[in-house]
This record gives sequence, C-alpha cells and structure tokens, in this order.
Amino acid sequence: MHTKFSRKLLNSFESEENKMEKSKAYTMLFSKIYPLYVNKAVKKGRTQDEVNEIIFWLTGYNEDTLQQQINSEVDLETFFNQAPHFNPNAVLIKGSICGCRVEEIEDDVLRKIRYLDKLVDELAKGKSMTTILRKE
Repeated sequence: MHTKFSRKLLNSFESEENKMEKSKAYTMLFSKIYPLYVNKAVKKGRTQDEVNEIIFWLTGYNEDTLQQQINSEVDLETFFNQAPHFNPNAVLIKGSICGCRVEEIEDDVLRKIRYLDKLVDELAKGKSMTTILRKE
C-alpha cells in the first residue's frame, strides 16, 4: 500500500529520471549516434543509404546538410531543432521504443529523437521502406 508521501516520492523520482533522460538525450552528439544507426542497419543486411533516406524523410535534411550537421558535431537537440522540414507524417509513427510509446512522449525534441530510433529499429527488423516511410 502506497501512502500519499511514498506516491509523491515515487513521482519525484520518475520526474527526475525523465529530466535525466531528457538532458542526456539532448546532449548526445549526432555525429556519435549516426554511426550507431548505420551499424545497426548494416548488421541486419540493410544499408547506410536506407538510414540516410529515413533521416532525409523525417527531417528534411539532404546529403549535404546531413554531412554538415555531422561535421559540426551538433547535439541531438540542435540537430532536430535545425531540421529544415520535419515531416508532418511523423505523427503516423506509433509503437514502443526504449520502453516508451513514441506517440505518448510529450517533450517535442525527445519525441523526435525516439521517432528516429523507432524508424531505424523498423529498418533493422526488415520492414520495407514503403512501410517505414509511412507511404502505405
């Protein structure tokens, strides 16, 4: 049985956990995360070009602007905040990633980070690009 105090304490821990996850995710460098996405896809028989296509579709970056972001070593928050055109169809991305339902994440930047995680995960699981890019 939870007392009012223990519920409040539990909620404060959950809140602190969310803040830590947020700040950690925000400060990770995209140039460090990008090769992890590529490696995950390649290990499962997919390609770097497919990872790039997903990033282009989601963010509006192109080959040149993506490379500029990698070379600039921007953090994930900056990467998503500077995205030329975040795809409005991203709201069609549903499901769980990292133990959270992406459609329920309230923080805009964290939700965008998880959208990309989810799309790369779908790629690694063998889904078609048509399905991943929500063209069906």
